[in-house]
Amino acid sequence: MSSSEAHVDNSIWMRAVLMGSTFLIIGILAFATMGVGMANIRHHDYEEAVHHYEDAKHDYEEAKANNASTEEIAQLKAEKEEAHHHEIDAHLSYLTWRTAGITILLMCITYASFIGLGGFVNSIQPDEDHSHASSSYGGDDHEHHGSGSPIIFALGIMLFLMGFPEFQATLSDMLSGNETELGGIGLSMLGLFVIVLGVSNWWREDLPFIGNGEQIATSAPFEGQHIRKAGLWVFIMSEIMVFATFFSSYLRMRTEWCTGWQVEAGNCEQVDMLTASDFLRPGGAELGGYGGQGDFMTLLPGAINTFALIISSYTIVLALKTAKNANWEAPEGFMGKLMPTKKAAVRNYLIATLLLGSMFIVLKLIEWSHLVAEGFTIGTQAGSIFYISTGAHGLHVFIGLLVMLYLVFKADTVEFNEDNAQGIEYFGLYWHFVDLAWVVIFPAFYLY
Repeated sequence: MSSSEAHVDNSIWMRAVLMGSTFLIIGILAFATMGVGMANIRHHDYEEAVHHYEDAKHDYEEAKANNASTEEIAQLKAEKEEAHHHEIDAHLSYLTWRTAGITILLMCITYASFIGLGGFVNSIQPDEDHSHASSSYGGDDHEHHGSGSPIIFALGIMLFLMGFPEFQATLSDMLSGNETELGGIGLSMLGLFVIVLGVSNWWREDLPFIGNGEQIATSAPFEGQHIRKAGLWVFIMSEIMVFATFFSSYLRMRTEWCTGWQVEAGNCEQVDMLTASDFLRPGGAELGGYGGQGDFMTLLPGAINTFALIISSYTIVLALKTAKNANWEAPEGFMGKLMPTKKAAVRNYLIATLLLGSMFIVLKLIEWSHLVAEGFTIGTQAGSIFYISTGAHGLHVFIGLLVMLYLVFKADTVEFNEDNAQGIEYFGLYWHFVDLAWVVIFPAFYLY
């Protein structure tokens, strides 16, 4: 076996299959508890609230028709409005549990498919011969390490995007209960399968890597730097331009709208556009019976998500710091029980990051379901830029979570240490970018 690589038996990959099975069980249990059990209870409450509101509305209309006293009409109107607010709250409560259960189930199915299929594909391949001194990484920092994984991955993305219009239309019909032809998702599903193959091949190449043979750039402007780190910085710069486009477009569009802030500043007279903040923050503007219902609770999911991402950046740093600490010692007390070894500490910090990022996605979709139910849809200018910008950010978070699955798997098998912790470091750069992007998005879209 080469000294520059860890020996990875195919049996180790079966742990990825077990990991995927665990995610699948968690998803099913969460859906059964939240998406079915609690959601059904809340749906029953919602139906009762609807009936109560209809009765209150009928009593109010009847009193008006019978020329009841002003005091009686005013009292019935107040009861009708209170019943209406209770109906809205009951509906949002039902959406919260239903959306949470479905989101967790779909995320866990994705996690299970991603890590489980990747592990299975690698487990059925023949064991590699480690008896020779050569290795795919080698011991020379300047050696070229060719890999077909990016090409396979890019091919899968191309196939998926070629079939995406039919894929999206087929899924929309399925969700709407219309008749569908499953052949419409064939090309995209083939693309997803090729993507999994590319990712699986990348895992098989990277898992044995223990730090030897990191490629070094030999020409300006990155001479002497690790090629993977330089490439990641270039990628992050391109992503900054993408999000800068979203942000600048939003600010440019805001200058043309008469929002609640503009009215308060005396720049215009009447609100003509509602933004997401009018539905989320206290004191938001109203237009046509929509908006103006924000309070502390409606703003809470976005605030929690902000702290979740900030804390997740801290936990990824702790994972890197622990991995690079050659003299690490287990902490005392409760933390010592959670992290008895260096290997367990790195793994658990990565798991904490995964959980915080997953919570971000769940709360984001709950928030979206509430906004759509309250009338803030993608059909408006403000809605389109909000959902596209926050959706693009959420997609980046979710892609990061899929990479995190592999990091957790590697931390639990081969182990990260001071020699091969570059994987955590490079992923951490991407994760910090995602965090900082949200720190800009939150005040711009939720508070302004």
